[in-house]
Amino acid sequence: MHKNRKLILEDGQEYCGYGFGSLKNCVCEIVFNTSMVGYQEIISDPSYTDQAVVMTYPLIGNYGMADDDYETDIPTIGALIVGDYNEEPSNFRSTASLSDIMQKYGIPGIYGIDTRKLTRSIRDFGSRKVLITDALTDKEEGLSLLSHTDIPCDAVSRVSCRETLFFPSENERFHVAAIDCGMKKSIVRSLNRHGCSVSVVPWNTSSETICALHPDGVFISNGPGDPNDVPETISTIKSLIGSFPLFGICLGHQIIALSYGAGTYKLKFGHRGGNHPVKNLENGRIEITSQNHSYAVDVESLKETPLKVTHLNLLDKTVEGLSCEKDRVFSVQYHPESAPGPQDSAYLFDRFVKMMEENRHA
Repeated sequence: MHKNRKLILEDGQEYCGYGFGSLKNCVCEIVFNTSMVGYQEIISDPSYTDQAVVMTYPLIGNYGMADDDYETDIPTIGALIVGDYNEEPSNFRSTASLSDIMQKYGIPGIYGIDTRKLTRSIRDFGSRKVLITDALTDKEEGLSLLSHTDIPCDAVSRVSCRETLFFPSENERFHVAAIDCGMKKSIVRSLNRHGCSVSVVPWNTSSETICALHPDGVFISNGPGDPNDVPETISTIKSLIGSFPLFGICLGHQIIALSYGAGTYKLKFGHRGGNHPVKNLENGRIEITSQNHSYAVDVESLKETPLKVTHLNLLDKTVEGLSCEKDRVFSVQYHPESAPGPQDSAYLFDRFVKMMEENRHA
């Protein structure tokens, strides 16, 4: 079989391989993920909107796709790039192959390339634009297309819900308003398991509308892109500080920092995967965390705010957690629901519940 697809990076590098999923052409931001399992959760995580994800684990597709494991109903990932693709899943829970689902939702895939070399290139030169196209596409034509195509900056508005959705808990103790910036289903499930019924509201919901729901606490979700692209959400959080306990993860963590006047910046190639060591500065413990983000909070900018750094990334010393005890606010850069990934950080949901309980009895 002849190689029928290729990648063209904006610096002129080319990688030829075989197509699976959709065969459409697309321009994305190329990133890599170091997870060994969880490709279904990865392709259905809204945080990967408009990104072409290189999986560093070589074999992908071998356990198929299970109906209960999606993180969103309509995947919006840009593309998937793997070393070796398996079209014959062996898991008894599988109801479709990865390629079938990617074709259904228009997600291009390419396999049979040197993903180790490609990942090293991303680590050395950073995330950048990539064209996934037919193998016969001329490189100069591809480079011209890349130079004239911008990655959209409205991803949050495209993946957020359109109206308020309610998810009851069987053992309801608290009511949480969750601002959906691209929230994973597993986060709602985690809150439900902790006795929280959840009202999921669109990303641009006003503080007045959230207050009218009479929540015990407010959660700000993960999501795609630059946190500065959602000034409406930042403004809402700024208005809610001090009114309710606030808990943010990933993009929500960055939004909380921005709402206090701190700054953020784009990382060279981001953090993606389920094996990032983070130090909890409050107790000295090391947590192995699941992460997916391109931006980080600027530690110097925090000096002008009441926020305290609670967690630190041991690989590059970036800020992984923040808190303001006076305002009953805390956030983490990683994903405590860890789907997929380790369970070291599930205690953060307990912390949120305790904060809401103390606030109720204050």
